[in-house]
Amino acid sequence: MADSRPFEEVVALLKKILRKHGYSEAVSSILAANCAAAQRDGSTSHGVFRIPNYISTIQSGYVSGTVEPRVEDVAPGFIRADSGNGFAQVALAKARSLLEQKAKANGIAILAIRNSHHLGALYLDIEDFAEKGFIALAFVNSMAVVAPPEAHSPVYGTNPMAFAAPREGAAPLVFDQASSSMAHGDLQVARREGRRLPSGCAIDSKGIETTDPAQALEGGALLTFGGHKGASIALMVELLCAALAGADFSYEVDWSTTPGAKSARTGQTIILIDPNTGGAGLAPFPMRVNDLVSALRAAGQRRIPGDRRLARRSPQGDGTVSISREEWESLVDMT
Repeated sequence: MADSRPFEEVVALLKKILRKHGYSEAVSSILAANCAAAQRDGSTSHGVFRIPNYISTIQSGYVSGTVEPRVEDVAPGFIRADSGNGFAQVALAKARSLLEQKAKANGIAILAIRNSHHLGALYLDIEDFAEKGFIALAFVNSMAVVAPPEAHSPVYGTNPMAFAAPREGAAPLVFDQASSSMAHGDLQVARREGRRLPSGCAIDSKGIETTDPAQALEGGALLTFGGHKGASIALMVELLCAALAGADFSYEVDWSTTPGAKSARTGQTIILIDPNTGGAGLAPFPMRVNDLVSALRAAGQRRIPGDRRLARRSPQGDGTVSISREEWESLVDMT
């Protein structure tokens, strides 16, 4: 049975757990709020489910929980950040203000983060940019768990991309999707809950399609969505996040000396656009977003990307977080 708990109560508990296991005050605050927000929004594979991963990863010695990222202003529209083997969200927090300034000054700006880890829901990295009127795109590559079409072993990460755009008089339009058939966290949740996978989602260690999440996790791989089309997206994300940022490709991630690590030291790239640049005489961008959403609804599309996430949020703001008693008790035990 799920209980509803105040958002700040959940954040406080998660922060306490992370602090106990070696994360700094600043890093714990960012990661705890990120996990709680994902749980609140129904993105349970990136919610409190991830806390044991954060603990295991720092205990393995693979990630730094206290490092201060280095932000480099390298060009009028370009920022580079070295996360110092910490989490990408921490580097983003430090670079956020400069990224916004550059986007406003130039119409567009890019942030390329290297030497970073990411375990959270990608939409949470960019949603607030859209709330400020920006168009935002985010990409992140991860450990190799996805096989391209015709391959028998993984090369890509789940390699998600997220998009956020402002709307007139409404919450931003936001979507976040993996280039794989499903998120790796959802694959883990399926195994935990004893559920089979839809056909066409994964292969086993021999490269044969399987609906058993355990076989996919133990030597197998996820497949890309839409066959070659999803594989092209995964390839693009690898190049934007690893080659451009100066990070490892997904297949280069090496955990051999740090058993128990659950995150990947790779890269993240964020592109920020100010739609007001040169827009004199044009219809305001947020209004045009609304026009398209209205057309989609008129055509019969019942659920617009982000609708389910927004429906889970209370009108009061952060509201409450749905979490099972078993999960809550397990978290309390970690303190």
